[in-house]
Amino acid sequence: MSASEVISNKQDQPVAIVGAGLIGRAWAIVFARAGHPVRLHDADAATMQASLAYIAERLQELDGFGLLDDAPAAVLARIHCEPDLAAALRGVVIVQENIRETVEAKTAIFAQLDALAPPDAVLASSTSWLPASTFTEHLPGRARCLVGHPTNPPYLVPLVELCPAPWTDPGAMARAHAIYAAAGQTPVTLSREIDGFLLNRVQAAVLNECFTLFEQGLASAEDIDKVLKDGLALRWSFMGPFETIDLNAPAGVKDYAARYGTQNREAMAGVRPFGWADETVARVDGERRKQLDVADIGARSAWRDRRLMALAAHKRQAAAS
Repeated sequence: MSASEVISNKQDQPVAIVGAGLIGRAWAIVFARAGHPVRLHDADAATMQASLAYIAERLQELDGFGLLDDAPAAVLARIHCEPDLAAALRGVVIVQENIRETVEAKTAIFAQLDALAPPDAVLASSTSWLPASTFTEHLPGRARCLVGHPTNPPYLVPLVELCPAPWTDPGAMARAHAIYAAAGQTPVTLSREIDGFLLNRVQAAVLNECFTLFEQGLASAEDIDKVLKDGLALRWSFMGPFETIDLNAPAGVKDYAARYGTQNREAMAGVRPFGWADETVARVDGERRKQLDVADIGARSAWRDRRLMALAAHKRQAAAS
């Protein structure tokens, strides 16, 4: 399935979202916004039904930032809550699974998905850490199973990491890539399984250094945050670290390495993994609690999402200019 085929036939290509928590609801927005009929399934009927009100609120917010091509009501109408799993999977091109992060739960649900979904449908898990090989090995249709790890929330942050199991068919990877790309996401493809995939490993490396610098008493948590939000992240919001260094030396990456490689190597010499010591974590948490009460985290998260909407709107306008 090519990207052009997906783009031209989305209304005839249903998508199943299995698990109607925050990630599942976000994926429903992604695919419905792109024009796919969406069947949203959850074993808990109350969770599934409550999802529609949540989605409706997010669609209104997205519309306010110009991030919908259709009216919110039209997008919402594409999402159908389906309590029967077999009905939810009928005729779909892709299944996006979003249930709890245990091998046992994933193994059980993927056995059902493999038995009930069309044989050519892609079966993708939103898992943040579990390799697909840990829960798909014994499935008859294991060749169409993979990880499609989103960044939260995927309707605002488009990256999705496609990670195959050793037995995943390259054709299934290609179909998944085309579907995600046509839905407005930014799929990246891993060549093989690795703990944490790409995003979590890069984030872990940054957190390792930030916690270490804090633990050594070099700066406050607030100032270390500023290093990212008012420094590195401004460039990294529209170009990655390789492109950044490519532009930071007159002759590109090789020139950058020649000029600054030694300093970078020396700065990292002897760096050890941060042990997530309780005392250090508690001190960072203490600084954060002075700035934000735990009771206000939900409201601040909503503020974050509105800022992400504004950034997404800016990037959409920039890409069109």
